[in-house]
Amino acid sequence: MANRITVITLNRDYDTLGERTCRLAKRKRKKGERSCNEDRSRDGRASGQSERFLAFGKSQIELSSQAARYPRSEMSWTDVQPLQEHFLGWNFPPEHADLVHPHWRVFLAPGRLWHVALALIYLLLLMLSLLGNGIVIWIFSTSKSLRTPSNIFILNLAVFDLLMATEMPMLIINSFLERTIGWETGCDVYALLGAISGMGQAITNAAIAFDRYRTISCPIDGRLNGKQAMVLALFTWFWALPFSILPMTGLWGRYVAEGFLTTCSFDYLTDDEDTKTFVITIFFWAYVLPMLLIIYFYSQLLKSIRSHEKMLRDQAKKMNVKSLVSNQDKERSVEMRIAKAAFTIFFLFVLAWTPYAVVALTGAYGNREALTPLSTMLPAIFAKTVSCIDPWIYAINHPRYRQELEKRCKWMGIREKIAEDTVSAQTEKVNAEET
Repeated sequence: MANRITVITLNRDYDTLGERTCRLAKRKRKKGERSCNEDRSRDGRASGQSERFLAFGKSQIELSSQAARYPRSEMSWTDVQPLQEHFLGWNFPPEHADLVHPHWRVFLAPGRLWHVALALIYLLLLMLSLLGNGIVIWIFSTSKSLRTPSNIFILNLAVFDLLMATEMPMLIINSFLERTIGWETGCDVYALLGAISGMGQAITNAAIAFDRYRTISCPIDGRLNGKQAMVLALFTWFWALPFSILPMTGLWGRYVAEGFLTTCSFDYLTDDEDTKTFVITIFFWAYVLPMLLIIYFYSQLLKSIRSHEKMLRDQAKKMNVKSLVSNQDKERSVEMRIAKAAFTIFFLFVLAWTPYAVVALTGAYGNREALTPLSTMLPAIFAKTVSCIDPWIYAINHPRYRQELEKRCKWMGIREKIAEDTVSAQTEKVNAEET
């Protein structure tokens, strides 16, 4: 089987052909006709061009006949390889063709520049995540003032975010290979890391919302102790594991390549009831239920804050003073700053993962034609970006964390007034004693 479009130039003795033409021209030559040398040059060029044209046409016919005899999945590895433009999946051999859903094979493969650009983006995100989450884990695990039950959840979220970052070296390699490294095994490992970290982030945000609600609404007897916080943190890992492991084992769902075929996720394109049931189940488990819990706890927190402020205003009117500010209110102010940081992270999580949820539901139940490689790659980038932003949100809003950053990372230029957070430090010492 011929693999290439080859332009063949046949070796012919143009001098012999030209001499014969010249002799014929001499017999018929009249005054004013072209010279023998002109005829020889013209005929040689014409015969050469004709032979090249015939050879090129023959090769085109051979390639067309091959395309008609072989399906795209077979041609992608042999016949189409030398062409300038490839379809997605061209570099997946037949034994690994199942990794690529037929939906992607109708799209032209992205240019090399796209892959290089994505590799650079992933490299930047990797550095931000390693630096930010690494500092969070280091400071929250070594600072005595930050070893509180509430901060266990912040530490847990940083671990999930760092787990998401472990995908990025594979992404960078995949971008330069223009395929998934390790084929099925590499795809499973990549998707498993993403599934555990993504679902873990969602349920940990719900745990943080629950802790903020208990801490601010019931500051005396509503706080979680160390054992309760640790059990709840372990629960987030058990929550993330089932629907991460099932596709890898093949018991329910499966992991396949998607988009530019350099990332992997659970299959949402196969048109069967098993796949559709899996997609809708994981949608509720990993997205809807955590979002409902978060919305409920933050709405209850807001309701409690409004009720408390109304009570303070009523008491101030009775006492003929402008406002009532106690030590407990200062403490609540500090806790509210932490709650605002937590809510900001939740909001970013929704922005990052909602597009991916829409892609999965569209693939399973909607118009699949709307899903292009680029439209599925962008949500994947958004999901990884939020794991890099989380630690910097706390660097902006968490008072005690900012104080530790000021002490240990002077190069960051962070300034936090100690007096503003004196009450919070005392409160956190009480929490530490409760553990």
